[in-house]
Amino acid sequence: MSAAILLTRVLFVAGSALLVFRAVTHLLAGDDPVRLVAGLFMVAYLAWVVLETRVTFQEPSQEAAESRTLTAYASARTVVGICAVLPAVPWTAWSPWLAAPIAVFGAGIALRFAAIRALGRQYTHQVVKRDDHELVTHGPYRMLRHPAYSGMLLANAGFVGFFLNPAAVVALGLLAAALGWRIVTEERVLWSLAGYPAFAATRARLIPGVW
Repeated sequence: MSAAILLTRVLFVAGSALLVFRAVTHLLAGDDPVRLVAGLFMVAYLAWVVLETRVTFQEPSQEAAESRTLTAYASARTVVGICAVLPAVPWTAWSPWLAAPIAVFGAGIALRFAAIRALGRQYTHQVVKRDDHELVTHGPYRMLRHPAYSGMLLANAGFVGFFLNPAAVVALGLLAAALGWRIVTEERVLWSLAGYPAFAATRARLIPGVW
């Protein structure tokens, strides 16, 4: 196992442990509604992380085209969670506006899982071009080239929006940068796939009308 992959896994375990600790701390805070919702939100985020664990640590059936972007992307994603939950929740009272970032999180999760379902067995966290690779154009792929990444970024933006602090905002920016690097690298691998250039010409990569 390379040092980069080991670092990614250590960060994953540390981030998950911190999420559990902070969630329990908030859930035991008594009758404070903001901390109660914050604790439940952390549990939801942790459940999402756990649901993807099988794929996160799965070795690809074929050799990965590269691993540097996976390390950067996975590390940035973990750092976002750590930076979001480590400080105290900035809100002192419940407001209906706090439901907005939770809704954004839910929308991101829904988009990501819809994209994963559309990809089926081709979904992996590694950049791999299979011998039997098929171009997927249904589901969210009718509108975007990388909707799983869009959903992941949207969900993390909602999480950061609730636990709003400067470190988490910076970490979210780093995650967006890591995603951009990963997408550009991934598309170099996919460009020789039959039909991919035409597919890419009619869809944004991550955000409609932006990029």
